[in-house]
Amino acid sequence: MRTLTPYDLTDALRPLTVTLRSIRNRLGDEAVHGLPEPLIVNGMPGWTPATALTGGAALPALFATAHRRWGAAPHAAATLSWKSYSYWVAMPAVLSWAVARRVPLVSADNVLVRFSGEPGEALVQVGLRGVQLAVLPDDPLAHTGHPGVTVVGDESLLLKTLRTSLLDQHLDPLSERIREHVKVGRRTLLGSVASGIAYALVRGGPDVPGSITEAAGTVLTALELDELVDLVPGPTGEPGVHRRTCCLAFTLPQPKVCGGCCLR
Repeated sequence: MRTLTPYDLTDALRPLTVTLRSIRNRLGDEAVHGLPEPLIVNGMPGWTPATALTGGAALPALFATAHRRWGAAPHAAATLSWKSYSYWVAMPAVLSWAVARRVPLVSADNVLVRFSGEPGEALVQVGLRGVQLAVLPDDPLAHTGHPGVTVVGDESLLLKTLRTSLLDQHLDPLSERIREHVKVGRRTLLGSVASGIAYALVRGGPDVPGSITEAAGTVLTALELDELVDLVPGPTGEPGVHRRTCCLAFTLPQPKVCGGCCLR
């Protein structure tokens, strides 16, 4: 039985890394600038454990960064920083599931974050502490014996693992902390998660096998978020994402109305 060496980290995450590079080449750096390259950032200076967010200690720093960036009122700073954060947390897990049926575990204890208030940079960057993956039995990684690889029995269990890692062990606790600070509904926050998942798959474009609409529907249904967004035909042939909740960007000093906003 072969055990993964440090040099195998690239192989384990290669399908995701290739997809992110493809998105960058097609759409520009901004399309992926919330994810560092490489994704594993443990030991690098300037990164904060995501558990400091889910525990509440780092939330004021995140909100302050959003306020400096946009001049947002407290409730808008909270919802817009959540929108950005949840998008970058979900993107690697969802895209890796879509292109390789490998799910990087993005529970709060395996994620590191850093904030930036500078224009042109991502409000928040999200990196991984280490390689923690859930895979199917027919994946080559399933037979390596690597302690960071969890083998699950079938597709439904893989999606359940994605949900547990992303929502139960990260975004749901963070949502609770945010709602202790500002008055914002859980449905509003989950609407941004649903939108972020759909946009991540749409931006994956030709790298996502099969139908993007079907892939998005599968993930959103598994996470019980399918009633929060609609995917509709877009003018260029790729799906458009229409939200059923609002991220409050219209309340900024320089108001924004997102392309798929429910207000339209």
